[in-house]
Amino acid sequence: MYKEYTMNQLVLPLDLEVRLQENDIAFAVHDLVEQIPDEAFEPFWRTTGCPAYHPRMMMKIVLCAYTQSAFSGRKIEGLLKDSLRMMWLAQGHEPSYRTINRFRVHPAVSPILKEAFVAFRCHLVETGAIDEEAIFIDGTKIEANANRYTFVWRRAVEKHHAALVEKSNQMYDELMADQVIPEIERESPDALTAQELEQIAARLEETIESINEEISSTTDVEERKRLRAERKKPRHLRKQAADFAARKRRYEEHMATFGTRNSYSKTDRDATFMRMKEDHMKNGQLKPGYNVQIATEGQYTLAYDVYPNPTDTKTLIPFLDEIETFLDLPAYIVADAGYGSQQNYTDILERRGRQPLIPHTMYRKEQKKKWRDDPFNLANWAYDEGTDTFTCPDGRKLPFSHESHRTDRDGFIRDFRVYACESCVDCPFRELCTKAEEGRHRQVSVNGTWEEQKNMTRTLLSDEKTGAVYARRKTDVEPVFGYLKANLGFTRFSVRGKQRVKCELGFALMAVNLRKFIANGIGGSTKKGSGHRKSVTGPLFLSKSLKPASYVPASPLEA
Repeated sequence: MYKEYTMNQLVLPLDLEVRLQENDIAFAVHDLVEQIPDEAFEPFWRTTGCPAYHPRMMMKIVLCAYTQSAFSGRKIEGLLKDSLRMMWLAQGHEPSYRTINRFRVHPAVSPILKEAFVAFRCHLVETGAIDEEAIFIDGTKIEANANRYTFVWRRAVEKHHAALVEKSNQMYDELMADQVIPEIERESPDALTAQELEQIAARLEETIESINEEISSTTDVEERKRLRAERKKPRHLRKQAADFAARKRRYEEHMATFGTRNSYSKTDRDATFMRMKEDHMKNGQLKPGYNVQIATEGQYTLAYDVYPNPTDTKTLIPFLDEIETFLDLPAYIVADAGYGSQQNYTDILERRGRQPLIPHTMYRKEQKKKWRDDPFNLANWAYDEGTDTFTCPDGRKLPFSHESHRTDRDGFIRDFRVYACESCVDCPFRELCTKAEEGRHRQVSVNGTWEEQKNMTRTLLSDEKTGAVYARRKTDVEPVFGYLKANLGFTRFSVRGKQRVKCELGFALMAVNLRKFIANGIGGSTKKGSGHRKSVTGPLFLSKSLKPASYVPASPLEA
């Protein structure tokens, strides 16, 4: 005996919702997107043309597809035909992959994603999943959707540009010496601009035309030969000047694209070449990528951003500025030693009024016995506060000499007190103590503010309460990257350009949040059938976002 099976009879139910498990992630996606305020979708409203797919529906299917590790438009289009949860979220609509791709890179998607993260965080706070005591910040590098061998390096551009300046100046001096063209008015005597080089090419073209007219007006064979020979040099120089002008513009474009970076990719100009942990060739090859920064609590991502610079030190301040646009910072800012710098400490303490639980760069090394027992380490030298003098291992005095100030690229100023040894002559430890040239004496620089900040950091990290908060860092933020790359399979962006990359990263990180939320928040019931479905978290993701209580729909889309 077999169970009833026929292909010629209508099978009920037709409602796809009852076919989904009670804890299906599609319900979480649906409830989250429904809590986003209507005004966030206003940029998609149009009164002319063919009616568009509803942006709420598009948000749901893209976000749900990312939870299923489908990152390409064609795969998402395929899921709309094969997946029950995708069919239910789309309610029978089947947008093409082109429509999906256009939507997920639309500039208006970024604020919608921000609203989604705000709503998600509000629910985590209300349910007690996070305590808002601290945020944990870390970064990772993810490969860009760019060809690996389309790099442009700042050092190479500067080298070729310097050679171009020298050759163009030499060409101009030669033209002036031979009086081939009249003198032009220059902006700077050091280098010719692209416009000036084009002007030289135009003057040479006039000279060539003048010679051509002379050739046409004479019938003397010898004279024509002489004029043709005379024309060769202006022709060569005209071609050279035009080439120099084109190269000059190209180098200027490269330098404008670099900004503060040292490299970029031709196929994704916002991507910078970085060393990736996923180095399959094991040769330290540089790949185009982005530095992804996230802020987490309870292993949930609360904020994110992407940066083109590979080092984390310079990303902390702009990332905290980004977080503060939609979240209030908690009491503690926790990060690893890669973020420990005087500028970052000063910004968190003085500008934001928070406590940085961030070890300085040398914190781990300073804990080792070798560091503490090194007699040539300034930290181990005797200091006399009364005379403001250090004493070196040979017993020689280093009194205060002068103050100095150092300014970095970002304009941050650090103040130092410089101490100089009166004489290092005949010192038996000179070779071990200093690398100064013969005739010069040992000098040490002390940054008082930096030393105070390092002492504060040591105190905070050794305290029982704040030390316990910092100890949570590895188990809070690191697993998110592991889940994103290993479990979700998100190891390479599928779009190009920083703004588009940031949108895609938002979808991927929210997908990680929802998968973890479902795994932790549902008891595991797999009951099916009509009427079983409850909101996954009760009133899911009640948003404390920007929507006012007296909001009135501005368009039929919001009605």
